[in-house]
Amino acid sequence: QLQLVESGGDLVQPGGSLRLSCAASGIRLDYYAIGWFRQAPGKEREGVACISPTDTLDTKTFYTDSVKGRFTIFRDNAETTVYLQMNSLTPEDTAVYFCAGGSPLMLRSGGYFLPSEYDYWGQGIRVTVSS
Repeated sequence: QLQLVESGGDLVQPGGSLRLSCAASGIRLDYYAIGWFRQAPGKEREGVACISPTDTLDTKTFYTDSVKGRFTIFRDNAETTVYLQMNSLTPEDTAVYFCAGGSPLMLRSGGYFLPSEYDYWGQGIRVTVSS
């Protein structure tokens, strides 16, 4: 069973950067689509970014509109960690961030930002953007 652990959350000033990590416990992430979600107080969980498995011909990445050009999702070469590089952070990015793993089949139907498409979840980590 895939177990995911997030790290890297912190308090950062507006305009700053953070890199979140999603580490797999004891298993490679090659065959999973990995997504990053976030949930702000009083709001629904929102899909932020997704990366396709590495066994596809081309690695595909997907971003929600509000983070395009600011966030980057990528994998390490050992295929045990997926990162979310977050730049130009704003207070609206404040949330608990979760990484999740699921079947790559979701990518065909465009469900990469639907929490129900993911089978494995980390415990979440807090990101606070405030001056």
